[in-house]
Amino acid sequence: MDSIETYLADIMAAIRPLPPRELTLADALGAVLVDDVTARWPLPSFDNSAMDGYAVRAADVAAASADNPVVLAVDGEVAAGDTGRRDLVPGSVIRIMTGASMPAGADAVVPVEQTDGGTDRVAIHAAVAEGASVRLTGGDARPGDMLLTAGTRLGAVHLGLLAAAGHGTVQARPRPRVTVISTGNELVEPGSELTPGQIWESNATMLAAAAREAGCPARRYPIVRDDIDAVLAAVQDALTGADLLITSGGVSMGAEHDVVKAALTTLGTVTFRKVAMQPGMPQGFGMVGPAGTPIFTLPGNPVSAYVSFRLFVRPALDALQDSGWERGKPAQAVLTQPVRSPAEKRSFLRAVLDGPAGLVTPVSGQASHQLASLAKANALVIVPEQVTSLDAGETVDVLDLP
Repeated sequence: MDSIETYLADIMAAIRPLPPRELTLADALGAVLVDDVTARWPLPSFDNSAMDGYAVRAADVAAASADNPVVLAVDGEVAAGDTGRRDLVPGSVIRIMTGASMPAGADAVVPVEQTDGGTDRVAIHAAVAEGASVRLTGGDARPGDMLLTAGTRLGAVHLGLLAAAGHGTVQARPRPRVTVISTGNELVEPGSELTPGQIWESNATMLAAAAREAGCPARRYPIVRDDIDAVLAAVQDALTGADLLITSGGVSMGAEHDVVKAALTTLGTVTFRKVAMQPGMPQGFGMVGPAGTPIFTLPGNPVSAYVSFRLFVRPALDALQDSGWERGKPAQAVLTQPVRSPAEKRSFLRAVLDGPAGLVTPVSGQASHQLASLAKANALVIVPEQVTSLDAGETVDVLDLP
């Protein structure tokens, strides 16, 4: 059997990042920048007010206080979006709205809360320093300043910054598009009636959702029957509009009806291997189609499929965007119950982690088909290959689950 590290290293070596594209900001969430982005203009591009209030010369209100307000004439108003030039006459004020351009000659803004709100004349109850409540040109960024560096995965704030800096598009590697195919004669659509021997399809639903949790657009392909030609046709059809394929089921070691394995051995470079882990020992990975699209053939048991996604597919999605994926160091917690593990396999045991207390409790039901116990868990206890049992009170590595 291969170690998890060997198998993952082979996967990462085979992945080629998606080519960058010019993306609109509406399509760029989750994309990864390929170039640094610098400011082309100052941010903000003009001096403007940070408050609703009155544009003033600070010297004109230096003597203002709550007991002895300074009363000045109000010479009109400037609203956000006004583009005409306004000049402040010394000894007067101009009403100003948040975001409005500062009048020439004004060097501060008195917030309306520190006045009586007058419209012809205004009583100002507090002195302000020069520059108070003024957003200066280039105060956020100056031309040439670095805004975002290559390799940044674009989130909501990054997109807001790009928009504020005047960028309508950006060069980035898009989010990988994922298609998930479940195979099996026993599978029927959730919500339909079951007959004896059938089960509701759940893996494609779960794995497509896991891909969306990872930030990728994902779709669930219609159920494919246990037929080699049908599997081949589904894979070839699913290649359209997909950057990564996942199949679930049909890859057990030595079973007569493992049609995914039988079909894909004739297509592309897919190989099937045993990985020293539980759940999820039978694995398959390779490239298919003219573009060399990565395909993962995951086990059919749902917990095996999900753990395999976390360990192997999730890093591959990052690699497709060339985002420098690195496995984080697992957390540690103290076991509250003893556990057992098979020899020569790394076990991932479903558990409930109490982070603040530093305790982790395995849930009942660790078989690879028991999805209900996975739904109760928020973590996986990692038991190394050479360890077959751990006692309560021992410190263990823990992998957080979303």
